[in-house]
Amino acid sequence: MKNLFVAVFMFVNMALSFSQQCNYTLSGKVIDIHDETPLSGATIVVAGPEIAVLSDLNGDFEVSNLCEGEFVIQVSHPECSTEVFKVLITENTSKTFKLEHHLESLNEVIISGKGFTTKTESLLENSLNEEKLDNFSNNSLGDALRELSGVSSLNTGNAIVKPIINGLHSSRITLINNGVRMQDQEWGAEHSPNIDINSATKITVIKGASALQYTGDAIGGIIISEPTRIPIKDTLYGKSIFSFSSNGRGGSNSTSVIKGFKSGWFAQFQGTIKRYGDFEAPNYILSNTGNFERDALVRLGQNKIEWGWEAQYSIFKNEIGILRASHLGGAEDLVTALNSEQPLVIEPFTYKIDRPSQEVTHQIAKFSGFKKLTGLGKLDVSYDFQHNQRFEYDIRRGDDQGKPSVDLRLATHNVNIGLEINQDPWDFKTGVVMNYQDNFANPATGVRRLIPDYKQLKIGGYTIANWQANEKISIEGGLRFDYTNMDVFKFYRTSFWELRGYDVLFPNIVVEEYGNQILTNPDLNFNNVSATIGASYKVAKNWNVLGNFSLASRAPNASELFSEGLHHSASRIELGDLRFKSEISKKLAATLQKKGKFNFTINPFLNSIDNFILIEPTGVEQTIRGNFQVWEYRQTEATLVGLDFNFSTPLFKNVSFNNTFSWVKGYERKSNKPLINMPPINFSNELRFEKNKVSVSLKQDYFFRQNEFPNTNFEVFLAASETTALIDVSTPPDAYQLWELAADYQFKLVKNSNLSIGLKVQNIFNTSYRNYLNRLRYYADDIGRNIIINTKINF
Repeated sequence: MKNLFVAVFMFVNMALSFSQQCNYTLSGKVIDIHDETPLSGATIVVAGPEIAVLSDLNGDFEVSNLCEGEFVIQVSHPECSTEVFKVLITENTSKTFKLEHHLESLNEVIISGKGFTTKTESLLENSLNEEKLDNFSNNSLGDALRELSGVSSLNTGNAIVKPIINGLHSSRITLINNGVRMQDQEWGAEHSPNIDINSATKITVIKGASALQYTGDAIGGIIISEPTRIPIKDTLYGKSIFSFSSNGRGGSNSTSVIKGFKSGWFAQFQGTIKRYGDFEAPNYILSNTGNFERDALVRLGQNKIEWGWEAQYSIFKNEIGILRASHLGGAEDLVTALNSEQPLVIEPFTYKIDRPSQEVTHQIAKFSGFKKLTGLGKLDVSYDFQHNQRFEYDIRRGDDQGKPSVDLRLATHNVNIGLEINQDPWDFKTGVVMNYQDNFANPATGVRRLIPDYKQLKIGGYTIANWQANEKISIEGGLRFDYTNMDVFKFYRTSFWELRGYDVLFPNIVVEEYGNQILTNPDLNFNNVSATIGASYKVAKNWNVLGNFSLASRAPNASELFSEGLHHSASRIELGDLRFKSEISKKLAATLQKKGKFNFTINPFLNSIDNFILIEPTGVEQTIRGNFQVWEYRQTEATLVGLDFNFSTPLFKNVSFNNTFSWVKGYERKSNKPLINMPPINFSNELRFEKNKVSVSLKQDYFFRQNEFPNTNFEVFLAASETTALIDVSTPPDAYQLWELAADYQFKLVKNSNLSIGLKVQNIFNTSYRNYLNRLRYYADDIGRNIIINTKINF
């Protein structure tokens, strides 16, 4: 009987097994757990039937002929930690497997410089990778960004470099540094970004305001600097870069050390020091143009994949000399300087930074955290505090020689709360932003304050949606609102107050009159709406078309509203206007992109800006400190139109050719008058040879003469001769071209440690030239030949 029972049991089991469905399919995708980047070449092994498949270029995979039941799935990738998952199969099933993605060798650099769309779906994003950034270790952020088409710079000498995107700069460009929107007195033409380029491993430029999660007032564009991503594994690695330059007779060092743990804990320390003396033009020394920069960054945090947090502290400190010949005495000196082929002041080389100069210290403390919400998305929360202190030193006499002429202290608090929701085929981003600023202009300088004391509150909210219609079409749209309140205390000269008609327009803001001055308390409110709509379309394999329309609205900054005095490091008197309204930009941008062996992008744009605020020279004024040009802000209606072009292709084995071209024009709509400080047409050609660990490149940069410019010339009275003279501050300099040769060789020192040695010669032919967008072009040539030696050790 017992044997009969066993036989029946075995028969039933065999029957059930033969009747079991084994035609189910498991499909899905393998992605990076951090940014959801598809991982190609991942191996998916199903235990039991022992089936193994590989993910394709899009990270997709499919396993067929599976029976019903629970399976153990092993997913591995050459650059990831292997993970094991359990999957229950009762029908055709789709799963997404997420892996911790890290570099196979942390000492290698993955080369990438192409545009890609991750932060906005309908605008081309251009980026600089870590290898490219390392080549600019001794330079500034603005110097590196000029490698991208459509990006130029507004310079004050060699050390102060402000990025220009499609013809716009300063407060119209938003800089995001490790998730922190920089608040570093960016309104000044000679206030360069307070960021150490060595703290970034990737910098992305978005030429427009479509990425509303960052800001709504980036009429020019957004620059996003991202730090290194630390893997979840037990590891210790870093790098040290040394750079030595012949021009300036100085150098720099930047060192970074990173420690990661399998538990998710991580830490990073990074420090930079740069020291240069006077730079040199081809025929003379540019006296008092040295700089001394010291930076540090500390990061500590924990990443548990489903949740994490990070604390960060950074300090940026820079002392910069301003060309001595740019600060003059009377009108006669100004006329002489503008007509001279050489600076009026040329002194022996020195590392000493004398007056005029500026000293800037910017500190950031940030805490952020995230939590993945099952079935919903990811919640991000962050708070950061920034303190910016700016000293500007003028040439003073007597006991005040060591006292700054400008002492500005700006404290900023930021709170960001964002929620990302992923409901295929929809993605949503929504959040709120709160910002509070307290600006203090120290009256102890003894000089009339250029910028007044003020408190500013900003509250904003945004919602962005992206719809993946099908494999070829993606559509995005977004809306953002920002409220700004400025509570200001400012002294006006009575004569200036009445000349502007403020006594009639704003009598209610007068607090008290003190002799020839009036204390006022403007309380200003601005309501700004920003929006974007766009789409991307994959026309064919390797062919993409992107289109975007964005509405951006920017409240005027404190400088544009309240300036009334001498801006010392800019060497000019600046006058703002209390009557200004918000700028409103309507920008249309399109991109045609071809990838593959033959790469190119064509990116035309049209930007119509209402209430556009510009600053231009209107005359000169003699003060007790010397003779200075007067620059006044005013509002107008403006249109900017342009085209950016990128092209690259291999010519033959190991040799490639790269080209970039940029063209932008700006006009006042009513008068058709050209806008001031528009970048001239420029292009770049590069031949590059790469084989094994050797690379050699020859690069040509050509800048056309700017033939469209406003006539802002004026006359001055010369007391000595009792005559007048024309001051020509409008006529641009001639066209010029610069050549650069670079070579680099990499080799292994010991296990897990590589050494790279590079040589770069800038301005090979020691060409004398003056850059239209260099504010000191009136007084001196730009710098001459520069030989740079770089060494980089990865360990």
